[in-house]
Amino acid sequence: MATAPLILIVEDEPDIADVLDSYLRRDGFQTQRAQDGDRALQLHQQIKPDLVLLDVRMPAPDGMEVLREIRRNADTPVIMVTALADDMDKLVALHVGADDYVVKPFHPGEVVARVKAVLRRFHAASRPARPTHIGRIQIDHDAHLASIVDDDGQEHPLLLTLTEFRLLAYMGRNPRRCFARQDLIQACLPESDALERVIDSHLSKLRHKLQQAGAGSLIESVRGVGYRLWPES
Repeated sequence: MATAPLILIVEDEPDIADVLDSYLRRDGFQTQRAQDGDRALQLHQQIKPDLVLLDVRMPAPDGMEVLREIRRNADTPVIMVTALADDMDKLVALHVGADDYVVKPFHPGEVVARVKAVLRRFHAASRPARPTHIGRIQIDHDAHLASIVDDDGQEHPLLLTLTEFRLLAYMGRNPRRCFARQDLIQACLPESDALERVIDSHLSKLRHKLQQAGAGSLIESVRGVGYRLWPES
């Protein structure tokens, strides 16, 4: 039998951590818990969880700093759990690399549903059997990996978040097609209540990563419509 997914619960309020732990275990997940940012990063390195439930307001380093550190080294799915309901806080978390966002107070059953949805998207097998090539970018859908191919044919992996990879892979299947923001939300964040400007944030960060890696300005904004990938050659 396959090993049950391991969820790292990072929460400094024991009562909330207990409830999340109970609901996740009842649904067949394995769990580990951390009460502060330092312990969360230590456990993330040691146990390599399948997903992190991460509270924002914790003893230093706070959840945002923990998320940034995770994103420097891994693409582990992360769902932020916080009492902050402001759209700007949500936008910042998603811009930094969160895959979803749950606001307290919440029903723990909803959190479990979000966990399942994010894991399902993360592990879903992609359709194409062969890698997609767009300019210098190679997208290996089966390996869930995007790389830059240099002039010598060497592949250099891109460190993308789950959402960034989904957006790149989805748009890469139809280069030069213009995608509306709502199309991208429905295809790449179907269980999320993401706002259109959240897609703008994800694509802005993806564009920056591609430019830094030498892939050029592949992502174009189409005023009043959305975005498209436009290979230079």
